[in-house]
Amino acid sequence: MKKLVDIAHSRAGDKGNILVLSLIPFDSKDFDWLVQNITADRVKSHLKGQIKGNVTRYVLPSIHALQFTCEDALAGGVTTSLALDAHGKSLSYALLEMEI
Repeated sequence: MKKLVDIAHSRAGDKGNILVLSLIPFDSKDFDWLVQNITADRVKSHLKGQIKGNVTRYVLPSIHALQFTCEDALAGGVTTSLALDAHGKSLSYALLEMEI
């Protein structure tokens, strides 16, 4: 079975307890497939152990990217969390482990 890591890369950012994940295909021809198949619900389900709040998906066609804003995802945020990865950087790699 293929995984997202086979067709895309990801970046992560944070602001307080909100995590932002980007998903960018290596080849722009895979962008439409990502739009059709990688939904906010699917991302939340895949990262269910970490993301407690809403996930909102933004489609950025001009740069062939998806962005997911994940609320209540960083155990309170960088300054209050005891989590090993309070910035959520490892979650961009966890997203890429999604089977597709």
